[in-house]
Amino acid sequence: MNTINIVPAESDSSIHEIADLAEEIWHQHFTPIIGEEQVNYMVEKFQSYPALQTQIKQDGYEYFQLFSSHTLAGYIGIHQEEDSLFLSKLYIKKDCRGQHLATEAFNFLIKLCKERDLKKIWLTCNRHNENTLAVYDHLGFVITDEQVADIGNGFVMDDYILTLEIR
Repeated sequence: MNTINIVPAESDSSIHEIADLAEEIWHQHFTPIIGEEQVNYMVEKFQSYPALQTQIKQDGYEYFQLFSSHTLAGYIGIHQEEDSLFLSKLYIKKDCRGQHLATEAFNFLIKLCKERDLKKIWLTCNRHNENTLAVYDHLGFVITDEQVADIGNGFVMDDYILTLEIR
């Protein structure tokens, strides 16, 4: 049985590892959904090492590495808001999916919300990302809104907003 550990990404090397993993995951998972050109743009703008550093140092984001039996299997990026937690990123490597890592990640996030007295977790998910939407539905998230956000360079994010109330 795999041991699952979620570790704060506090070192420069851990942020580099997340950026490298992001490039792998995004190209594998999102290219069929949004195309290679938009994947390249979004990885550079939101998932690259400089982007992650800016999010952490200037914007108050926190990152966590998700390990499955000592293998870096995924990562989490969050931003605490007034009474909620914005789940900016939760990505798991293709060969590590199906091991209930998302469930463990959400258990971790729910516990974090309770410790911080936050009332909900919310996130955005591409409306054509059907497998991921099914996972969120299984975990209790509900679609509460939708948005089309211009992210520059002629690209948009066409997303549902999903929310999980913390009890």
